[in-house]
Amino acid sequence: DGRLTFFPGNQTVDLPSINFMKRHGTVFLNAYTNSPICCPSRAAMWSGLFTHLTESWNNFKGLDPDYVTWMDLMEKHGYHAQKFGKLDFTSGHHSVSNRVEAWTRDVNFLLRQEGRPMVKLVGHRKQFRVMETDWRNTDKAVKWIKEEAVNFTQPFILYLGLNLPHPYPSPYAGENFGSSTFLTSPYWLEKVNYEAIKIPKWSSLSEMHPVDYYSSYTKNCTGEFTKEEVKNIRAFYYAMCAETDAMLGTIISALRDTGLLGKTIIIFTADHGELAMEHRQFYKMSMYEGSSHVPLLVMGPDVREQQQIPNVVSLVDIYPTMLDIARIPVPQNLSGYSLMPLLREKAESEALPRGPRPSWVLSEFHGCNVNSSVYMLRTGKWKYITYSDGSSVLPQLFDLTADPDELTNVAVKFPVTVHSLDKILRSIVNYPKVSSSVQEYNKQQFSSWKQSLGHNYSSVIANLRWHQDWLKDQKKYENAIDKWL
Repeated sequence: DGRLTFFPGNQTVDLPSINFMKRHGTVFLNAYTNSPICCPSRAAMWSGLFTHLTESWNNFKGLDPDYVTWMDLMEKHGYHAQKFGKLDFTSGHHSVSNRVEAWTRDVNFLLRQEGRPMVKLVGHRKQFRVMETDWRNTDKAVKWIKEEAVNFTQPFILYLGLNLPHPYPSPYAGENFGSSTFLTSPYWLEKVNYEAIKIPKWSSLSEMHPVDYYSSYTKNCTGEFTKEEVKNIRAFYYAMCAETDAMLGTIISALRDTGLLGKTIIIFTADHGELAMEHRQFYKMSMYEGSSHVPLLVMGPDVREQQQIPNVVSLVDIYPTMLDIARIPVPQNLSGYSLMPLLREKAESEALPRGPRPSWVLSEFHGCNVNSSVYMLRTGKWKYITYSDGSSVLPQLFDLTADPDELTNVAVKFPVTVHSLDKILRSIVNYPKVSSSVQEYNKQQFSSWKQSLGHNYSSVIANLRWHQDWLKDQKKYENAIDKWL
């Protein structure tokens, strides 16, 4: 959650490496994902293109494996390139359950797709390494810096993808699992300031926006939660962020030990945030701040120190920024804009090749746990969220200055603002058309999957993550699918 990198969010947990980057570099106060779920978000970051252009509609559908990323271009221009850890931007990964849930979101039924969010404490007060896979990848990156990068005569680019602070799988939820367990050790939990944790306000279930209700239901969050449960989920999530921060610190130390720190640009960001029980939801897949607002910090040569940038930016800006740093010509078709003019110590006088950066960012979502395509335009104090064709589902409008917790939808109160923001949005993307092509895609994909299973279809679909609900009235749900098709 990007809000943890600046005040007041940063009061809840100790993040020394993030603070180090802020002291010696720049923090973006309004950085957003272009799609709040792993694969589509990463597809935008690696391609520099909005989601409706990559057509990365869900966690199963990303970029083609041979897509030319910014790292490919840097390698072509003489950079030593190395990747470790989670990449997750090409098509074909993630479970059958994940993709079937995304395809069937238009079906008129409600099924729980996730385990109920819970916490789990493991290990002891000295247990530093909890997420072992991430630590192993961090070790590989450190080894590469100390044994390889230090000897290069050409420049290098190193990418380290961590899974934390993503929740862990919850085996109790059935064989397909969901990832609804917030897990940490006492060591990291001690880094959290329990006093500073805010318990989010919830609307009653009957007052929720219909899409929010669907999300809350499929995420298994419509039941009763005590204040203590909610506070613990949030605390454990912050503790997982503290462990992530330590991995960042390990990389910074390796660069310092090898004398590379002063001549290396470091960028820290994430594919999406975590709602951690805000708006009666956990996980991502939402345009609320907890899910869509990402961290973005940059430090290194020529990057202004102790700078906070209020401009809205998003992950598609990473591609042109990387090429700008490497002095590689930036393709004209990109959705993003280089961040370097905002970051540099001295404003360079040369004209910007693509004109000024727009005053808005776009995020969109077409995957599971949300029963409509969603589009978010963030500009100035406004966040405008519209759904599907723009008329069949009510839009939302939040004034983030007056209402940072996004509790009051003022769309009806400000029709002129809604109209003008919708006009800007339609000038960027013909969103009713995109929504309808996603619906078409979902139907087509589901039909061919169903056909490929033949007689086996019923037993396969009955065993997906939603099996506990599905088996209560299998015939009813099968009929709803037939009616949809």
